[in-house]
Amino acid sequence: MFDGEGVMSRKRISVAIPASVVSDTPHLREKTSKIGVIGRAAAIFGVREIIIYKDETKKDQRAEMELIATLLSYMETPQYLRKRLFKLKPELRYAGILPPLRTLHHPLGKKTTDLKVGEYREGVTIAKAGEGMLVDIGTDKPALIPRAKLLIGKRVTVKITSIDKHVMASLVNREEIPHYWGYKVTVWEDSFGKLMKDTRFTLKIATSKYGAPFMEIKEEIAEKWNKAEDIIVVFGAPTKGLYEIAKNENLKLEEIVDFVVNTIPEQTTETVRTEEALIASLAVFKCVLGFKV
Repeated sequence: MFDGEGVMSRKRISVAIPASVVSDTPHLREKTSKIGVIGRAAAIFGVREIIIYKDETKKDQRAEMELIATLLSYMETPQYLRKRLFKLKPELRYAGILPPLRTLHHPLGKKTTDLKVGEYREGVTIAKAGEGMLVDIGTDKPALIPRAKLLIGKRVTVKITSIDKHVMASLVNREEIPHYWGYKVTVWEDSFGKLMKDTRFTLKIATSKYGAPFMEIKEEIAEKWNKAEDIIVVFGAPTKGLYEIAKNENLKLEEIVDFVVNTIPEQTTETVRTEEALIASLAVFKCVLGFKV
């Protein structure tokens, strides 16, 4: 969707997936592969945040949430920082099959000569240097952040300010970067209903095969989409959809979201997996509504 000057408006897109998204997949290798598809889809369409919510009110889902969060966070972390930030965990046993994101914050250059002034990099603080900090940014020389006091082992985002005898950098907020810089992972500890009441999101879209076909309500969605900055798109679980998840909390889905939409009308399979619905829905929104991230 475009603003009044014909420029595509920036959006902060979040997606919410259930903790039981891998419940129908018994082996860790297949679970890892499924999460890999979700992470790739999020990166392809510029999703800013992946929220994992509890969809079983009578079941402890902490293990599932931890697994999903660990794998998605590992994927989002540039390869050159993974050994510093992730200890050996059982959840990462099959991390080698996770597909690379190949986003701008996952650069391939490993030499200082590959750097450019003004370039952004993810890094990890490795040592103090006088009044500043040395940061591993994935090149043969660390960058120096002058007049910075940070804990060792902290992940930071920096901007290269000069490349001379030393590589100099400054701390930046990821939100200030003018292009897509990966997603963050949030484990939502509260209920599904509380997530839908989060006032941060100015547009809430639930996906369901029982929802209104997208093309029938696209104008209504577009009107709100154009005005919204923070948008959340919610997906159901393999064994139950969002109507049932809401009902289990004595809620009516239509009353806690702005739209319930079917982005795959007349589906010819009995079920659509969460990762499949994620790709299909984001593709529809991107093509029809348009958004810049």
